[in-house]
Amino acid sequence: MANEQNKDFNAMLHDSKDMPKTQIITDQKSIEKYGGDRMYFAPPIAYDAVMRTVPYGKVTTVGAIRTYFAKQNGADFTEPITAGIFVSIAAWASEQREDDPTPYWRTLKADGELNPKYPGGVERQKAQLEAEGHEIMTRGRKNIRYFVKDYESVLFEPDETKTEQNP
Repeated sequence: MANEQNKDFNAMLHDSKDMPKTQIITDQKSIEKYGGDRMYFAPPIAYDAVMRTVPYGKVTTVGAIRTYFAKQNGADFTEPITAGIFVSIAAWASEQREDDPTPYWRTLKADGELNPKYPGGVERQKAQLEAEGHEIMTRGRKNIRYFVKDYESVLFEPDETKTEQNP
């Protein structure tokens, strides 16, 4: 995101934009890619609610959150583009609040990758995760990317009993 200092992320977090909703898609390539035609859209505040449930020492992924929302709402999948945007909004909204933080640094991209779009970039997320006992490794020579080593062993799967359906 650009110009983060000029945006009110908490207002964005609470703007549901007519979500939640489920939409039937007809694009055959998308149906094949995602395994069905029922696409769910979760509002930004729902991502924040799930991200808050990830305990100290554990991590989750945007994909795990998307899978959780789809299962919870009878959809085949959760829309991936808004998911990434809304996770970033939750992170920046947390930064703008003086209290009641969301532990956004525990939410990783696919394959345990750190998210450069979070406040402070990967360096800050790396420091926060290392402080919680995670080991960070790099991949690549020129385009270096950061990953939580063996993230699967500390993966937290969102659970319906711990998260409100539509906060």
